[in-house]
Amino acid sequence: MRIENFRKVIALVLCIGAIPIVINVSAHAEEAVSHQPSAVSYLWDEYKKPVGLTYGAQARIQTTYLWRGIYAGGPNIQASANVGYGGLYADLWWNIGSLDWAFDTFEPEVDFSIGFKRWGLNLFVLYIHNFNCGLFDFRNYPDIGNRLELDVSYTLSPKIPLTILWASRIGASDGYLNATGDTVRAYSSYAEISYTQALPYGLSLHGAFGITPWRSCYTYYERDFAVQNIEVSLRKDWAVSERCGIMLQGRFAVNPSALAADKKTAEWHPKEPYWQAINANIAFGVYLK
Repeated sequence: MRIENFRKVIALVLCIGAIPIVINVSAHAEEAVSHQPSAVSYLWDEYKKPVGLTYGAQARIQTTYLWRGIYAGGPNIQASANVGYGGLYADLWWNIGSLDWAFDTFEPEVDFSIGFKRWGLNLFVLYIHNFNCGLFDFRNYPDIGNRLELDVSYTLSPKIPLTILWASRIGASDGYLNATGDTVRAYSSYAEISYTQALPYGLSLHGAFGITPWRSCYTYYERDFAVQNIEVSLRKDWAVSERCGIMLQGRFAVNPSALAADKKTAEWHPKEPYWQAINANIAFGVYLK
């Protein structure tokens, strides 16, 4: 990646991230005068401190598996379970479904993550196992294999839920072949800014904007900086009990980088959906929080 492109990425993230901070500090200026807390401590105090053992689970069925602007599969079932204590947590997630709408191929996926979450900060290591190689195979295959990521995100506050995410591949499969036939590690990275707005009647509106800053798996190792994902989703929740609920969600996503590279990606390809740069899905699920 060129230095000037990297500087543009950093400047974009800092500028957009600074806007809600200014708004939040201004909105609470009157209370800050009376109580005189620092702006940073005020933001952190809004987050509830984890007390004792925490746990949760969810399951959903959806028409399409979409991930960071990439079509990752057709109709599928996904589920996860997590347990935590004092901010430390472990999460197990799995997906099983068809890779396309022709139901020709099924490929399960299991993800393991361990991390720390406090004060809006979420730092975790994510291990992605795709069952096309051994569970503990950390070799850097060019196209297939397990993947290891280091992810960090920060949510400004519960009242202003703007989240900035940075995710980088740090091990296992994440490479491409150079001119001499050697596998080069790409350290594929993805940066995203997202915001969720609560609406009346149990509705919530979510929007996200994501980029890849250099040559990476997100552009199939073919291009440098790219706008990778623009998505919007609308979700409806129904509470079954204090901790249990059901949800219905619709999502629309566009991959501008793929559209710019090939206009055919705007078309529907039922047997080769990986070509698609415009996608949507509907999901129905249950959760325990």
